[in-house]
Amino acid sequence: MDNLIDVINAINGVVWGPFMLALLAGTGIYLALGLKLIPQRKLAYGFNMLWRGRKDTKADGDLSPFNALMTALSATVGTGNIAGVATAIFFGGPGALFWMWLIALIGMATKFSEAVLAVHFREKDAFGNYVGGPMYYIRNGLGKNWKWLGVLFAIFGMLAGFGIGNTIQSNSVADAMQSTFNINPVVTGVVIGVLVALVLIGGIKRIGEVAGKLVPLMALFYVGGGLIILIINAAEIPAAFGLILHHAFNPASAAGGFAGATVWAAIRFGVARGVFSNEAGLGSAPIAHATAKTNNPIRQGTVAMLGTFIDTIIICTITGLVIIVTGAWQSGENGASLSVHAFNQGLPGWGEYIVSIGLATFAFTTILGWSFYSEKCTQFLFGERAIMPFRIVWIIAVPLGTLPMINLGALWLVADTLNAMMAIPNLIALLLLSPVVFKLTRIYFSQPSTVRDAD
Repeated sequence: MDNLIDVINAINGVVWGPFMLALLAGTGIYLALGLKLIPQRKLAYGFNMLWRGRKDTKADGDLSPFNALMTALSATVGTGNIAGVATAIFFGGPGALFWMWLIALIGMATKFSEAVLAVHFREKDAFGNYVGGPMYYIRNGLGKNWKWLGVLFAIFGMLAGFGIGNTIQSNSVADAMQSTFNINPVVTGVVIGVLVALVLIGGIKRIGEVAGKLVPLMALFYVGGGLIILIINAAEIPAAFGLILHHAFNPASAAGGFAGATVWAAIRFGVARGVFSNEAGLGSAPIAHATAKTNNPIRQGTVAMLGTFIDTIIICTITGLVIIVTGAWQSGENGASLSVHAFNQGLPGWGEYIVSIGLATFAFTTILGWSFYSEKCTQFLFGERAIMPFRIVWIIAVPLGTLPMINLGALWLVADTLNAMMAIPNLIALLLLSPVVFKLTRIYFSQPSTVRDAD
């Protein structure tokens, strides 16, 4: 087992090396410039489209634009926002948060483009449901000669789900429930598995309904707790931003339980954990956005890009600032334990409950969202007959992630590696299909607003 972990670790070092960081950042910058910074400039417009799309429209699709975003956010907002941010700061220092912000701002253009292509090249399956995502816009946009690239994405997406979207989530919840409420991890795993099974029976519409109600509530609960801590420690916030900006470009020295970090560590872990959290460039979120009821792919693109903004610029920032202003980043704690420690420092007696409950709900919805992503990848590879067997295996895997012999570090390593393997085919497709995105966007925003925004 140790030899296998060493091999995966070596692969991880390559796929998350300078080439991947350059590919992620380069693709985002290229798309942002090609779109003339529309995703960044049209942030308010995106929120307007989200508000208008909160109810079902008469357009073709399975989910309202709002529920499509909530489904994508259900998979996006998870342990990455709590444990992932903490891990980035533990290994990369406060400067890692700066690189998370930067990759998120760039990633808004990436997420916009993914959703545009997903809606533009989507199709209906044998059940009459809309399906889309990288595997479909690769096949339908680039042609059959490129289908192999779509197959690679689907294989990596199917496998990645069992790590990033399943066992890691259940393991993190079980750990939090045990440390906070002394609940047996296996019991937690079984309960989560049963709840997931009840939702999956209803398919994407049930997932969308649950996500549309649960995601806003859980985000407000966690963000509210974090904001209270930041208000209490308002005097420390300017110094926290100073640390973040300074250590983004300068090494962080060892202090207290903090082992120190190089600038490269800040960049690597900031970008890697940022992408793990907001999933811009992975190609996962467009699978959900392809189901949206919309008459125009650009409108859904402006809604989709909000996912990156909400996930990283808002939720991850609050987690990171709480960790820094409370001084918890120097405690020597790591992962979810670091976030728990920080919230406890900020709100003694209450902080651990905010993190534990937030982590549990975040992780539960992530399991739901990623079940859909991996299911669609499996369906692309093996057809509709594979859907029910996949759901059964997915549900069984949930409690398996809570077993004592599971190595959480190894799970994170495998998930990190598979994320990169997903991203490579998707980023190649985005670059090759970028003229389609640029053309559709130019046509859409050249129209009068009365025509462009008509339902």
